[in-house]
Amino acid sequence: PCPRGFFLPGRSCAGLEAALGCPGCDGSLGSENRDAIRLQTMRRHESEKKMKKALVLALMAAALPATTVAQDRDYDFEKKVLDVEKAIAEVKESDPGLKRFFEGSYAYAVLPNVGKGGFVVGGARGGGLVYEQGKLAGEVTMTQVTVGLQLGGQSYIEVIFFKDKQDLARLKANALEFSAQVSAVAITAGASADVDYSKGVAVFTKTKGGLMYEASLGGQTFEFKPLK
Repeated sequence: PCPRGFFLPGRSCAGLEAALGCPGCDGSLGSENRDAIRLQTMRRHESEKKMKKALVLALMAAALPATTVAQDRDYDFEKKVLDVEKAIAEVKESDPGLKRFFEGSYAYAVLPNVGKGGFVVGGARGGGLVYEQGKLAGEVTMTQVTVGLQLGGQSYIEVIFFKDKQDLARLKANALEFSAQVSAVAITAGASADVDYSKGVAVFTKTKGGLMYEASLGGQTFEFKPLK
């Protein structure tokens, strides 16, 4: 049979090559048959083109959502970096004495926008970045659930300094948790002058607005995600 698969009634081979004088054909096909074969071939080629185009479009459509998600993720991370840099500049301006912690600690975590609020049962949540030896090491998410009188709500910056490598290791192992007795130092001019590490960490906060009768860090837990 013809390799292109064309057949006409009464002919053993009516492929395009046969119509144009293939050695395996007697060459007796008329011009009408040749035109019919050419038309059939053109239609088949056109159909193949449409199928290929549809396949390419389908592959592009399938890849688009993944690309969009990746772009959104990159944008969120870049925004977080900018927010952290802004928060660091803000706390240093409020208390220049924090410079000794930024320069002397083994590592630090900066959460630029922690949200907190509630009445009887409240909580807080915020994300930030972790720097180890001055280099970006990963992301951190803090979650806090508290029970007690809490009026109003606030957003604040939280900075955690880690004295040594083993202190940071607790955060990396998701084992860092603050008890009810742990309180942060409010960042104001000179507030860090007499502050030292407690159990390997020193925590500072700077309120961005609102009112809150709760300065304790009790119940805060942390999840660390290393930088890829």
